[in-house]
This record gives sequence, structure tokens and C-alpha cells, in this order.
Amino acid sequence: MRRRSMLGALMGAAMLGWNGTARAQSVTADVKASLAPTGTLRAAINYGNAVLASRNAAGELSGVSVDIAHELARRLGLPLSLVPFREAGEVSAAASKNVWDVAFLARDPARAQSITFTAAYVVIDGNYVVLRTSPIVAVDQIDRDGVTIAVAVGSAYDLFLTRTLKHAHLVRAASGPEALALLRSNRTDVLAGVKEALAQIVASDPSLRMIAEPFMTIDQAVGTPAARPAAASAYLSAFVEEIKASGFVAQALKRNGQDEALVAPPR
Repeated sequence: MRRRSMLGALMGAAMLGWNGTARAQSVTADVKASLAPTGTLRAAINYGNAVLASRNAAGELSGVSVDIAHELARRLGLPLSLVPFREAGEVSAAASKNVWDVAFLARDPARAQSITFTAAYVVIDGNYVVLRTSPIVAVDQIDRDGVTIAVAVGSAYDLFLTRTLKHAHLVRAASGPEALALLRSNRTDVLAGVKEALAQIVASDPSLRMIAEPFMTIDQAVGTPAARPAAASAYLSAFVEEIKASGFVAQALKRNGQDEALVAPPR
């Protein structure tokens, strides 16, 4: 209820409009150089997270992350280049390779070694899916000896479960679809993933069911390579708080068919 109330306040603020042009004009040269040293803002887009981004057959990217990247570039007064990645693990692995300037990823202590994150702009759940015939019906039945869990390597839930599991065994696949294939072929007992994406899969496949209780919450944030000057992360942090408060994130979620209630609370 508290999140819904906050959403109403955010949407009310959005009706007042944004003064984006004024903000773009006031951005200092130092901020621009820190965030986009090449003169073009290169935004890493993980289209493996269907809640926030997708890529069509023509290779075109769309989604909440893409909308935020365009808004950030507009305010900075810089051209935008979208850099597509199939999975989140590939984005974080490229943090030190000078191929992206900003990324849209889940906050995680392991990733924070090479990426400086803002507060969350969206909060989503991590859930489990099992075969409909599985005896597993609750989260507390999963971390047990002999249970295997399919995950996309380097994903937020892979990193979280690597730290927290005591008995169950992770089976890592190169991508979300490959992890799903492991479950469908009975090579694992469980699949871990993002709730909204899993719900779509389960809705189209009667052989699967989702464990209703989430096993984690995933804080989606904006990041910049940790080696960048502090001006970059300071600007991004303020930017994220403003687009939450103004209603921009809520409207981007709605425009892309997602639940506006996923907006993260203010920091």
C-alpha cells in the first residue's frame, strides 16, 4: 500500500512536467567528460532482462532502460550510442574494457568492485520456477542437498545464490533461455529468474509453475565504471532520484507494458 501511495505522488509530480532543457544547459563540461569521455554517451543495454529491455528481430532495442538512456543523453546534450548485451554478466565483465559509459544493472557487492552504482530506480523480485509435477512448493524446500538450480551465469540471482546457498547446487547456463532449457529437460530441479519474465514463461507453458514467494529482491540501478571521476557517479545519483520523483520511471514502465509499482522508493 505504501508503494502504491508513493506511486500516486510520483505520478502527480509528473503532471507538472520536467524542465529537462534547463538541466541539460546547466551540465558542466566536467560532468560530460567524466560520464562520456568520447563525446558520445555509450549506454550498455542488457536485453536479457525482459522487464527493462528487449531486442527485436531487426536488432532494435527498446524498453525502460532504453528510455532512461535517451533521457540521460538528452539532459547531457550528448549523442547516444546503445551497446547491446545478451546477459547482465556480460555487461559487468566489460566494465573495465572501455566499451560503455553507463549501464543498467542490478546492484550487487561483486559487481560493485568494478562498477559504481546509484540507488535503485526499479525493484523487482527474484523467483523460482519448477516443473508442475515437482514436489517443491515453497522456497524453504529448495536449499537442500541434492537440489539443482539453473541460473544464467553472472546474473543478479546467480551472484546472490552463490553467496547464500548452503546445500543446493547451482547449474550455470550461458543465457536465460538456456537455463530454462535445463529445467524443461529435467537436468535441473529449479530455475531462478526475474519474476515478471518467469510469469510470462509459465503463462505460456502449462508444464511449469512458479513458486509464489520470492527468494530475493533485485535493485535495478544505473552504474558507471568505478575508475571514472566522482563527478560521473554524483550526477547519475542525482539524475536517478529526480526521474523517480518526477514520475519519468513510472511512465516508462507503463509505456513498456510493465507495472508502475516497480518504481523504487526515494533514497
